[in-house]
Amino acid sequence: MATTTILHEPRLDTILMVEREIQRAKSYPTKKELWQSLPRKLQYQTFNRILEYLEGSNKILLDKGGIVWTFPSNPKLRRLLSNSVRLR
Repeated sequence: MATTTILHEPRLDTILMVEREIQRAKSYPTKKELWQSLPRKLQYQTFNRILEYLEGSNKILLDKGGIVWTFPSNPKLRRLLSNSVRLR
């Protein structure tokens, strides 16, 4: 069984920086585009750890098309939910 050694956990300010960049994106970026757009340099291992956390806490969805912010603070998602029809 292979194990992965995590050297350190990301700091809160680093996690918040990645969250802000995902929310500000005009289009849903790929992992590489997002990583390159960050205002501070970040090790790729730490970046992947943050994305794992955000996906595990249901704040983002990751797929081949890119990264989608799904947490209710997304204004597009709020608008979609408020305009949706409830089925009984």
